[in-house]
Amino acid sequence: MAKTLDGVLIKKPHQKDNFTTEQFTEFAKCADPVSGVKYFMNKFFNIQHPTRGRMVYNAYEYQDKLLDIYHNYRFNINMLPRQTGKSTTAAGYLLWYAMFVPDSVILIAAHKYAGAQEIMQRIRYAYELCPNHIRAGVTSYNKGSIDFDNGSRIVAQATTDNTGRGMSITLLYCDEFAFVRPSIAREFWTSISPTLATGGKAIITSTPNSDEDQFALIWRDGNKQYDTEGNPTDVGINGFKTFRSYWYEHPDRDDKWKAEELGRIGEERFRREHDCEFIIYDETLIDSMVLTNLRGEDPSFRHGAVRWYKEPSKGKAYIVGLDPSLGTGGDPAALQIFEIPSMEQVGEWSHNKTPIPQQIRILIEINKYLVDKCGDNNSVYYSVENNTIGEAALQSIAEVGEENIPGYFLSEPGGHGNSKVYRRGYNTTHRSKLAICAKFKTLVETDKVKIKSKMLISELKSFIASGNSYKAKIGDTDDLVMSTMLVMRMAQTLKNYNPELQNHIRDGDDYDQEPMPFVMI
Repeated sequence: MAKTLDGVLIKKPHQKDNFTTEQFTEFAKCADPVSGVKYFMNKFFNIQHPTRGRMVYNAYEYQDKLLDIYHNYRFNINMLPRQTGKSTTAAGYLLWYAMFVPDSVILIAAHKYAGAQEIMQRIRYAYELCPNHIRAGVTSYNKGSIDFDNGSRIVAQATTDNTGRGMSITLLYCDEFAFVRPSIAREFWTSISPTLATGGKAIITSTPNSDEDQFALIWRDGNKQYDTEGNPTDVGINGFKTFRSYWYEHPDRDDKWKAEELGRIGEERFRREHDCEFIIYDETLIDSMVLTNLRGEDPSFRHGAVRWYKEPSKGKAYIVGLDPSLGTGGDPAALQIFEIPSMEQVGEWSHNKTPIPQQIRILIEINKYLVDKCGDNNSVYYSVENNTIGEAALQSIAEVGEENIPGYFLSEPGGHGNSKVYRRGYNTTHRSKLAICAKFKTLVETDKVKIKSKMLISELKSFIASGNSYKAKIGDTDDLVMSTMLVMRMAQTLKNYNPELQNHIRDGDDYDQEPMPFVMI
């Protein structure tokens, strides 16, 4: 071994070692591309515990899962509570990667330079305690970087809009990314993404901050784990695998600890730092705590292109609402199916490249399936949103012939504003949208509407107040939400003829009441 100017022990570069058989076996186990990282960390990765001092890393269950995510996915984003060992786990993985994946360029981009230095210090500490037969030699050993004789390099920097610019990065590690200034985070991610497109890996780890920062945007798209047909996928639509742990998974934390921590930092900080909740600063239609508790579920089966969450049955009635689209790759068309009088979501379909005639054919197939299952043509009600694009949907229905479509075509009672032309279906105006938003909000928050779709829940989390109305955040869609609103309007019509439905959705609110704090103009 040789000493640096800092007085720490390092291994000389390109040093020839005479391994014993046991040492060679240990090295080979560490170098294994599948199982090597866990073997290395559990046997040779030393950490400095705040109360127990020096000790070999011994992963908790959630840390073991985190390592799997790090290693087995090219892009991953992870949300963990404070002080649960995420930086320590990351330091071990980065050190292993540098020593056993030659010619790697590893960039640590932390919220602050001090944070980057803290991770680098953990790497240095562990490296210096590794036995010579395990660790790689170093050619340069500094506080902000380490160069290894296998061609790998670790660089630690604060996250700025220029961080990593011009580097050919093999592995990017972003620490506490949610706390980088939003404008800087956006610019950084825009500039760094092209370097990853050539084959690099990215690990993003943080506790949550706001629901609008770059971390939240990547997290949200990472949790949209479905393809354009709604089929479940292993990663999100942005290619990221998500992982989340909770404070109670740490073996040293219990209800007593929670009570003490709540008293110390307050509920809001506890929810953000330990429950890992995005504190929603925008005003969502549905109360943020209710949204947090909406988990959704995977479809139980598929029939055609439709995702079904519950099989239709005899003695039940069903509402089918279609919000059409052009089907040219823009906003999706969306279709919702709810059981009445329970108002439980039983099915869903959406797609952005299905032409309108095919949308109507899918609607017909759904109605046929429902009638077959419930055994009553009069127990299926369907309709379409007839604004703009809806005219084409109505034309397609006319071409098929309404008499050839199972079920009852439901239309909005009365006329459509000042229009003298009566159109089938439901017309959405500013007033009708606010009114049904208010009704839907009350029904969801009083658990009188059962939402099953994770995709719908995701849209509801970005369906926010805008002016004196609600709409999707910029970059998001609300087609599943609006097709659900159509179903709710149809239920309002049907309740006058269905005492059970009327009783179920009675809540003391008028249908025409707008959601607070808006004032109807």
